[in-house]
Amino acid sequence: MNVGVLVLAFVTAERAGELVLARRNTERLLRNGAREVASEHYLAIVAVHAAWLAGLWLLAWNRSVHWFWLALFAALQLLRFWVIATLKQRWTTRIVILPGAPLVKSGPYRFLNHPNYVVVAGEIALLPLAFGLPVYALAFSVLNGFILAVRIRAENAALREGADLSEGRR
Repeated sequence: MNVGVLVLAFVTAERAGELVLARRNTERLLRNGAREVASEHYLAIVAVHAAWLAGLWLLAWNRSVHWFWLALFAALQLLRFWVIATLKQRWTTRIVILPGAPLVKSGPYRFLNHPNYVVVAGEIALLPLAFGLPVYALAFSVLNGFILAVRIRAENAALREGADLSEGRR
Protein backbone atom coordinates (compact mmCIF):
# COMPACT_ATOMS: atom_id res chain seq x y z
CA MET A 1 0.00 0.00 0.00
CA ASN A 2 1.40 3.41 -0.91
CA VAL A 3 1.69 6.45 1.36
CA GLY A 4 -1.11 8.32 -0.40
CA VAL A 5 -3.59 5.54 0.29
CA LEU A 6 -2.49 5.38 3.92
CA VAL A 7 -2.90 9.13 4.38
CA LEU A 8 -6.31 9.20 2.71
CA ALA A 9 -7.45 6.15 4.70
CA PHE A 10 -6.40 7.89 7.92
CA VAL A 11 -8.25 11.10 7.01
CA THR A 12 -11.34 9.15 5.95
CA ALA A 13 -11.36 7.13 9.18
CA GLU A 14 -10.76 10.28 11.21
CA ARG A 15 -13.69 12.06 9.55
CA ALA A 16 -15.99 9.04 9.99
CA GLY A 17 -15.06 8.84 13.68
CA GLU A 18 -15.69 12.55 14.09
CA LEU A 19 -19.13 12.23 12.53
CA VAL A 20 -20.00 9.45 14.98
CA LEU A 21 -18.72 11.52 17.92
CA ALA A 22 -20.51 14.64 16.68
CA ARG A 23 -23.81 12.80 16.27
CA ARG A 24 -23.51 11.31 19.76
CA ASN A 25 -22.66 14.69 21.29
CA THR A 26 -25.44 16.46 19.37
CA GLU A 27 -28.05 13.95 20.53
CA ARG A 28 -26.84 14.24 24.14
CA LEU A 29 -26.92 18.03 24.02
CA LEU A 30 -30.43 18.07 22.55
CA ARG A 31 -31.64 15.66 25.25
CA ASN A 32 -30.21 18.06 27.84
CA GLY A 33 -32.16 21.07 26.58
CA ALA A 34 -29.91 22.39 23.84
CA ARG A 35 -31.24 23.48 20.49
CA GLU A 36 -29.76 23.41 17.04
CA VAL A 37 -29.73 26.68 15.15
CA ALA A 38 -28.91 27.74 11.60
CA SER A 39 -29.04 24.21 10.24
CA GLU A 40 -29.91 25.36 6.71
CA HIS A 41 -26.26 25.51 5.61
CA TYR A 42 -25.17 22.23 7.23
CA LEU A 43 -25.82 20.15 4.09
CA ALA A 44 -23.59 22.52 2.11
CA ILE A 45 -20.77 21.99 4.61
CA VAL A 46 -21.15 18.23 4.38
CA ALA A 47 -21.26 18.39 0.58
CA VAL A 48 -18.08 20.48 0.32
CA HIS A 49 -16.18 18.23 2.72
CA ALA A 50 -17.42 15.02 1.11
CA ALA A 51 -16.56 16.31 -2.37
CA TRP A 52 -13.12 17.40 -1.15
CA LEU A 53 -12.32 13.98 0.29
CA ALA A 54 -13.87 12.02 -2.59
CA GLY A 55 -11.93 14.13 -5.08
CA LEU A 56 -8.70 13.47 -3.22
CA TRP A 57 -9.38 9.74 -3.38
CA LEU A 58 -9.95 10.08 -7.11
CA LEU A 59 -6.97 12.32 -7.89
CA ALA A 60 -4.35 11.76 -5.20
CA TRP A 61 -4.29 8.14 -4.04
CA ASN A 62 -1.34 7.23 -6.28
CA ARG A 63 0.55 10.54 -6.28
CA SER A 64 3.81 11.18 -4.53
CA VAL A 65 3.64 12.97 -1.19
CA HIS A 66 5.31 16.29 -0.45
CA TRP A 67 6.43 15.70 3.13
CA PHE A 68 6.59 19.36 4.16
CA TRP A 69 2.88 19.92 3.46
CA LEU A 70 1.98 16.59 5.01
CA ALA A 71 3.90 17.50 8.17
CA LEU A 72 1.94 20.77 8.43
CA PHE A 73 -1.28 18.82 7.92
CA ALA A 74 -0.24 16.42 10.69
CA ALA A 75 0.47 19.36 13.00
CA LEU A 76 -3.06 20.61 12.38
CA GLN A 77 -4.37 17.24 13.55
CA LEU A 78 -2.84 17.96 16.95
CA LEU A 79 -4.74 21.25 17.07
CA ARG A 80 -7.93 19.41 15.97
CA PHE A 81 -7.54 16.91 18.81
CA TRP A 82 -6.91 19.77 21.24
CA VAL A 83 -10.13 21.48 20.14
CA ILE A 84 -12.16 18.29 20.55
CA ALA A 85 -10.56 17.50 23.90
CA THR A 86 -11.26 21.03 25.13
CA LEU A 87 -14.93 21.02 24.13
CA LYS A 88 -15.44 17.42 25.27
CA GLN A 89 -19.15 16.55 25.03
CA ARG A 90 -19.97 19.96 23.59
CA TRP A 91 -17.99 19.34 20.38
CA THR A 92 -20.25 18.81 17.39
CA THR A 93 -20.32 19.53 13.67
CA ARG A 94 -23.56 21.46 14.05
CA ILE A 95 -24.37 24.73 15.79
CA VAL A 96 -25.95 23.57 19.04
CA ILE A 97 -26.61 26.06 21.82
CA LEU A 98 -27.03 24.89 25.40
CA PRO A 99 -28.79 27.74 27.25
CA GLY A 100 -27.04 28.77 30.42
CA ALA A 101 -23.78 27.02 29.54
CA PRO A 102 -20.80 29.37 29.63
CA LEU A 103 -18.65 29.80 26.55
CA VAL A 104 -15.54 27.66 26.58
CA LYS A 105 -12.53 29.92 27.06
CA SER A 106 -9.83 27.36 27.78
CA GLY A 107 -7.51 25.37 25.53
CA PRO A 108 -7.15 26.87 22.06
CA TYR A 109 -10.20 29.06 22.75
CA ARG A 110 -7.91 31.25 24.89
CA PHE A 111 -6.24 32.33 21.65
CA LEU A 112 -8.90 32.06 18.94
CA ASN A 113 -12.68 32.33 18.81
CA HIS A 114 -13.02 29.56 16.25
CA PRO A 115 -9.91 27.34 16.32
CA ASN A 116 -11.74 24.43 14.69
CA TYR A 117 -12.38 26.54 11.59
CA VAL A 118 -8.71 27.49 11.42
CA VAL A 119 -7.94 23.77 11.43
CA VAL A 120 -10.52 23.04 8.74
CA ALA A 121 -9.32 25.86 6.50
CA GLY A 122 -5.75 24.67 6.85
CA GLU A 123 -6.64 21.05 6.16
CA ILE A 124 -8.65 21.91 3.05
CA ALA A 125 -5.54 23.60 1.62
CA LEU A 126 -2.70 21.52 3.01
CA LEU A 127 -3.76 17.98 2.15
CA PRO A 128 -4.13 18.69 -1.58
CA LEU A 129 -0.79 20.54 -1.47
CA ALA A 130 0.75 17.44 0.10
CA PHE A 131 -0.27 15.61 -3.07
CA GLY A 132 0.91 18.35 -5.43
CA LEU A 133 -2.57 19.63 -6.26
CA PRO A 134 -2.38 23.43 -5.80
CA VAL A 135 -5.36 24.26 -8.05
CA TYR A 136 -7.47 21.74 -6.14
CA ALA A 137 -6.32 23.28 -2.86
CA LEU A 138 -7.25 26.76 -4.09
CA ALA A 139 -10.65 25.74 -5.48
CA PHE A 140 -11.74 23.98 -2.30
CA SER A 141 -10.27 26.71 -0.11
CA VAL A 142 -12.46 29.24 -1.89
CA LEU A 143 -15.55 27.02 -1.58
CA ASN A 144 -14.78 26.37 2.07
CA GLY A 145 -14.19 30.09 2.66
CA PHE A 146 -17.67 30.92 1.37
CA ILE A 147 -19.37 28.30 3.53
CA LEU A 148 -17.26 29.19 6.59
CA ALA A 149 -18.25 32.85 6.23
CA VAL A 150 -21.90 31.80 6.44
CA ARG A 151 -21.18 29.35 9.26
CA ILE A 152 -19.17 31.74 11.43
CA ARG A 153 -21.72 34.52 11.04
CA ALA A 154 -24.52 32.12 12.06
CA GLU A 155 -22.52 30.68 14.94
CA ASN A 156 -21.55 34.09 16.30
CA ALA A 157 -25.19 35.22 16.15
CA ALA A 158 -26.31 32.04 17.95
CA LEU A 159 -23.63 32.45 20.60
CA ARG A 160 -24.65 36.09 21.18
CA GLU A 161 -28.29 35.02 21.47
CA GLY A 162 -27.33 32.21 23.85
CA ALA A 163 -25.35 34.67 25.98
CA ASP A 164 -28.34 37.03 26.04
CA LEU A 165 -30.60 34.18 27.19
CA SER A 166 -28.21 32.97 29.88
CA GLU A 167 -27.70 36.48 31.24
CA GLY A 168 -31.42 37.20 31.41
CA ARG A 169 -31.39 39.83 28.66
CA ARG A 170 -34.34 38.16 26.92
